[in-house]
Amino acid sequence: MISKEDIIKRFVSYVTVDTESDAASNTTPSTAKQWDLANALVDELKAIGLEDVTIDKHAYIMATLPSNLDYQVPTIGFISHFDTTPDFTGANVKPQIIKEYDGKDILLNEKENIVLSPDYFEDLLQYKGQTIITTDGTTLLGADDKAGITEIVSAMEYLVKNPQIKHGKIRVGFTPDEEIGRGAHKFDVAKFGAEWAYTMDGSQIGELEYENFNAAGAVVKVKGKIVHPGYAKGKLINSMRIASEYMNSLPELEVPEHTSNYEGFFHLHNITGEVEETVLEYIIRDHDKNHFEARKEVMHKLTNELNSQYGEGTISIEIKDQYFNMKEKVEPVMHIVDIAEEAMKQLGITPLIKPIRGGTDGSQLSYMGLPCPNIFAGGHNFHGRYEYVPVESMIKATEVICKIAELVGQKK
Repeated sequence: MISKEDIIKRFVSYVTVDTESDAASNTTPSTAKQWDLANALVDELKAIGLEDVTIDKHAYIMATLPSNLDYQVPTIGFISHFDTTPDFTGANVKPQIIKEYDGKDILLNEKENIVLSPDYFEDLLQYKGQTIITTDGTTLLGADDKAGITEIVSAMEYLVKNPQIKHGKIRVGFTPDEEIGRGAHKFDVAKFGAEWAYTMDGSQIGELEYENFNAAGAVVKVKGKIVHPGYAKGKLINSMRIASEYMNSLPELEVPEHTSNYEGFFHLHNITGEVEETVLEYIIRDHDKNHFEARKEVMHKLTNELNSQYGEGTISIEIKDQYFNMKEKVEPVMHIVDIAEEAMKQLGITPLIKPIRGGTDGSQLSYMGLPCPNIFAGGHNFHGRYEYVPVESMIKATEVICKIAELVGQKK
């Protein structure tokens, strides 16, 4: 049995280390403090009995659980990231452990009256009677993705201690900077040496994902002309007003707050402006590759139309692809999803196979030659003060890892 106390202790030891990444940095890892947890993980992997434990100059960690079989099976891997998002502070995390959750409001912070309520976060009611770990309302928790690391390390420790569970060679990988889109950028797939892998980076129990958004980032720059407003007639060009026209010309319902499931969107996530220049920063998302390309074309076409109205060069746009839907790379090897699905079923977990409305290291890794579906890690409400994780979900995720290893080991 996986020990609840050990899972809690391990998870808390990880989340109380600040590993927030920084998109403005050009180093890898993007913040020096990520080394604190990375180095501790290296020591822990060695201590639990893994072999070939390495950490490179960019803080990518790899380790091996050797096969205990007398025949060959594919080498598989499990991967998680140790950075946390810069969207909300991850410094001085103070986890709160709620035992036998009663289904009512959880007061996270009495002083600031911060409440985690099932009236707003209805998923909480799934975990009535379970042990839930929350924040104190002033930070994120870091279950994204320290729950995943907890589960992988705990599963490897369990397999080491229980050699009667037969398995092939298993590789473990932990990465920095996933939250700023760079988690797989310097991942050495050849060195990792697995035929396929799984990221433990999903949300609620049962999630199993092999589809994600195609993603791009767009920067729209609008040029204006500053003239004294008292004498501006026919001369002043207010870039902010033109930028507003640009924003309002995109489909108003194709935004995150009005879309779900396979529906894509345009998302304006940052704007800076004054009369002479306004900069709009968008992300573009769609599961369908043709729709994705059409969205980029819509933005180019709108740029051209407004330039024909206000003068060539008034608006410029730069669009850069970020990652693509891993479905294209996973579908030819669907047995790797089938194995994870079967593992869940054997453990009494109902698989929730659905598209990721976001990205994952697994997307980039799949295009780098390492097919990599995503499995639940158990957390909810990532990237904010209301983040929580049920301990029982982390235990189940740990059991899924062990069961996948066992199932692969049975396939001569």
